[in-house]
This record gives sequence, structure tokens and C-alpha cells, in this order.
Amino acid sequence: MPDKCPNILFVQTDQQRPEWVEMNPDIPVRTPHLRELAERGVWLANTICPSPVCAPSRACLVSGQEYDRTRVWGNSTYAPENMFKYHLRLRDEAGYHVMGAGKHHVGNNQSGNPPRFHCGIDGCQGMEKWGFSDAIFNAGLNQATILMRNNEMVPQDAYMAFLHARGLAEEHIADYMRRSREGVWTATFPTTLPDNAYFDTWITNNALALLNRAPDDRPWYLEVNLQNPHHPWDITESMHRWYREPPVEFPLPRFNTEDIAPETHQEVRRNWAATVEHLDLCLGSLVERVRERGDLDDTIIVFTSDHGEMLGDYDQWQKLSPLQASVGVPLVIAGPGVEASGRDDAPMTTLDLTASFLEWGGLTPGDDLDSRSLVDYLGARARRHRDLVFSGLSAWRMVFDGRFKLVRGYDPAKRIGGDVFEPMHVLADETERLQRERPQLLFDLQRNERVDVAAEFPQVFRRLSAALDEHLAHGTL
Repeated sequence: MPDKCPNILFVQTDQQRPEWVEMNPDIPVRTPHLRELAERGVWLANTICPSPVCAPSRACLVSGQEYDRTRVWGNSTYAPENMFKYHLRLRDEAGYHVMGAGKHHVGNNQSGNPPRFHCGIDGCQGMEKWGFSDAIFNAGLNQATILMRNNEMVPQDAYMAFLHARGLAEEHIADYMRRSREGVWTATFPTTLPDNAYFDTWITNNALALLNRAPDDRPWYLEVNLQNPHHPWDITESMHRWYREPPVEFPLPRFNTEDIAPETHQEVRRNWAATVEHLDLCLGSLVERVRERGDLDDTIIVFTSDHGEMLGDYDQWQKLSPLQASVGVPLVIAGPGVEASGRDDAPMTTLDLTASFLEWGGLTPGDDLDSRSLVDYLGARARRHRDLVFSGLSAWRMVFDGRFKLVRGYDPAKRIGGDVFEPMHVLADETERLQRERPQLLFDLQRNERVDVAAEFPQVFRRLSAALDEHLAHGTL
């Protein structure tokens, strides 16, 4: 490691599929800044999250522990008061100036007090507790509108306060309500908000403001939690034209039998592509400001998402399932000590960012973490990292080796949050029963994720099942 610890810019989106990046020629989406970052470093194209829903995924990353050890079972679960937080170590032990902008959603609000997701009009509530030196937090878009409607149209978070001051809050909420009525997955009309009031533009501007007041005499860490491409897919008038003038055709959903016309799917995917391209513009603005500060050569840049989005594949929307579009995320890393190696298809997990952040900060991660540092692997000082990665939610758990995926406790007919509802938080004894009663499924990702290939690959099945047994024995259901 160099004498001076590097700065760290961590950009985390919300609900972004792993393959919707410009580096993938099969999807005509434009992400030039992410492609440039990948060319300077590495695109870890086979990365999954430890749990495919916001709070558990983010709590696992903050704590460096797998889903069953973190015990943040769903978005409504409060994070344990004694949960390990790597931000605290970066700030208090490594001397970093730790900054955060956007939705820092790890299972409760930043203060630990009701109402949930409330982080204050100034966005600073809970900053000290979570290990930040400076912050402008906000509720997620869905929660911000609900909080304001439930409080007599008085803003309860920083973004709605910003819109209210500009006279835009009520029409924004009306737009949101219309999307809910007309179909949150298929509503593709543009929002009436101007470009400079758009949510992720506002979050990015807040992050730039934090960076502008960062000290020059010590390393900084900046975490930017962007909203998109989380539903609703509301985009501005200018963004609405990006993939419609001229119209761009995207691959249709895989194995979709819903009563949705192909052109409707195309319209949805044009909106979704626009949100992804806008995220790339946000990344570009952040990287450019780092360059203007003269910090680019001394800054590790990490771009990822908390989980994916099914986008109609296998008749599913959102996340929550063990299928790859749900658990998979993009992950691109560049900066000092990161070998420019292009695409890497080894199995990876965002859980390992925790130990990596700590090691980049000159700290020893500690044996109590499940997270394993990527620093040596990214620097080409280690040829292998993990052979297997894990994820889980509700009753199901999965293990993935980069090609084969074994899933236990999953019933595709009882999808979490689907028409047949299964709650995110399933009690331990119920989880164990469901995992015993439901068949273990083995998927070959070179084919699809609906045909069980366990009988065809019995050795793979036994190997992955034994690995999942060992993994679950390490945690506590």
C-alpha cells in the first residue's frame, strides 16, 4: 500500500441489473463513463449481492456479514444497535473524512427513531451514529412521497423540502400517484419535473457540494447512493427522448407470459435505459469533480448497485428472487493499485467491498467479518478470490459458482411480494421447514433459470449442496 491511503468514491445505485452496461454489446444502452472506468480498472461481470432487497443488501455491506448473521431480514427490520459499521472505523481509526449523500437505507432511519426512513429536513439526522463526518441523506423516492402525504403535505425529508421550496412537491406527488394507478411497471410517460430538479441530479449535486467542502489534508471517503433505476421509472422530458428519437429496440424479457404487449415492454425498457444512462452521467460528473480537485490518481472508484431488477423476465418484476437479474449487480472498480484487466467473470459478491474499504484505509478487516478483501486480487497479487458466493432472503438461500446456482427453500409459485405472498421475514423454524420441504433447484446459467438440471449434474449438485450446508452452519437462521 502507498504511504498515503487513497480517497474512496463509492457510487451505489438502486435496483440495477448487472448486464445493462455499454460494455455488453447485447444491450444498446449508453454508459460511456462506466465503460471508461472499466477500461482503467476491472469490470467484475459475475457479481451478486448478499440479499436482493435494499436494507438487507446494504446492511450486509455496512457490517461485512452475510444475510443470516446481519439479521436485517427485510426493509422493515431495524438494524441491531451493535451492528459493525465500517464507516466508523474509516472515520475514527483511519482518519478519513467520511461523507454520504442519498438513501443510506440499512434497515431503519439514520437516528434509530420513528418514523422509518426519516433522516431530517437537513439530511443530517443520524450522521454521527453511522460514522459520517458530513452528509446529506434523504428518504427513497417512494418513502419520501408517502411521508409527506401522511404528514399533511409537510415535507419530512430533504428532497421533498427542496421540491416544496420550488413549488414542485404537489405536482410530483400527483405524478407518483398517477403512476401507481396506471401501473407502476408499465407507466412510461415523462415526469413534469425539470431536469435540474430530478432526484438523482439533486443527489449528485449534494454529493458535489460535500466534495467541495472536503478537507485537503487527509483522505476522504464519499458514498453516493443514487435512486435509479428503482421504480417508478419516471424520467424527464429530455430523458424520454433519448431512446425514442430515433427509437431503440431492446431484447424483450425472457420467458415472459404476461398479458403485456411487446411494444409496451419496449417502452418500459426505453425508460429504464434512460435511467441507466442518467446514472452514468451522474458518475461522470462525480469523476470530473475528483479530477478537478487533482485527486483522480489517488482515488479508488467503485460503482455498483444494491440488487438487480427482473424487468419482466420469468414473469417477475422488482427483485426479491434468487434469479440472476435479481441478485446480480454491476461492479466496476478502478484506481491506484487496481490492475487494468478488463472483464472478469469470476464469482464475486458486493459483501467483499467492506473488507476492501478497510484495507484501502490501512486497517485490518478482522476475522469476525464474512467479507474478504479484494485488494490483492484487484492488484494481480492473487490469482483467485472466491470459488463460491452466497445470497438469501426470506426462506430461500443460494450458492453460486459463476455458472451453476443451487437454490434451497425457493418456490417460484410463491414469490416474495408476488400474487401469492411470502413475507421477507420468515421465522427460523419456518425457514428450516421450508428448506427441508421444498426441492433444491440447480440452474445452469448457460441455459436458463427455470429448468432444474440436478439430475444431469449430480456431482455439481452434491458439491454445491454441501457448500450451502457449511455456509448455513456458520450463520444462525
